[in-house]
Amino acid sequence: MIRNLVIAALALAAFSAPAAAQDRPKLKAEVTVTSGIVRVGDLVEHAGIIANVPIFRAPDLGATGTVPAEAVVEAVARHQLIGLDTGDVSEVTVTRASRAIPAKMIEDRVAQALATQYALGPAKDVTVTFDRELTAIQVEPSAKGDPRIASLNYDSRTGRFDVALDLPTGATTRGTLRLSGRAAATAEIVTLARSIDRGEVINASDVAVERRPRAEVGRELLRNVDRVVGFAARAPLRPGQPLRAADLMKPEVVQHNETVTLIYEMPGLRLTVRGKAVDGGAVGDTIGVLNEQSKRTVQGVVVGPGRVIVRTGEPRLAANLPPGR
Repeated sequence: MIRNLVIAALALAAFSAPAAAQDRPKLKAEVTVTSGIVRVGDLVEHAGIIANVPIFRAPDLGATGTVPAEAVVEAVARHQLIGLDTGDVSEVTVTRASRAIPAKMIEDRVAQALATQYALGPAKDVTVTFDRELTAIQVEPSAKGDPRIASLNYDSRTGRFDVALDLPTGATTRGTLRLSGRAAATAEIVTLARSIDRGEVINASDVAVERRPRAEVGRELLRNVDRVVGFAARAPLRPGQPLRAADLMKPEVVQHNETVTLIYEMPGLRLTVRGKAVDGGAVGDTIGVLNEQSKRTVQGVVVGPGRVIVRTGEPRLAANLPPGR
């Protein structure tokens, strides 16, 4: 009988010891909290009845901080939690959960409100610059909705504005964000990213699109990259220079004094001779070409690199043929 009791006691001890060790309070290495305070149970597994006792202040919304393990041991000891197993954890990383409202969303809301209330044109053409750098705004994870314009003032003479935005409401917080800066109606224009020599063809990598105040953008300035790329500079152009149609020309495919193929075309006859370009020109331009055989200068149309065509109505040889032939 006694022998059976001893065996049962040993068996019970064998099963209960691991269970007790498993339930022993243990320090966590990383935690995420959803409120402004950190409780014992946030930092300690199996904290028992003191799990909801607050012991530290949480980081700001969206921020991360650390707590030394010794500070946690000291804090929980005041609440009669003894024997905390810290393992190899030297400090606990604590992150405050949040929902981020992107700065771009706030900028777009302000631009839309300015465009609507002060007739500045489409919101996409309203450029907003804040007095201080605007970063993402962190709100509680439980916060619903997006920022709302509460008040807005704008001085059209100076471009200055100030705005108050109501931030989404969370379970415990409510806030107003106040911002100020400048805003202006703008338009896109095409500028140069580097210097361009006369006659040089402009590539896509040579241009940039910038926004300038609409009042500074005249009708002559080009706003579409497609009207620039593939054209050549009529005169030297500098970096940052806004481009006008008058600054550009079709690229010359025949250069001044270049040897070209001069093509004579007439009904039923096509002749080619060598010539020398008196002028430079792009495809479709009419230029002068010296016929090296006749030593006469004729006018022809540039049809490609090194090729100029002269068209006449009747073959000149027809007048020299005998009658009836």
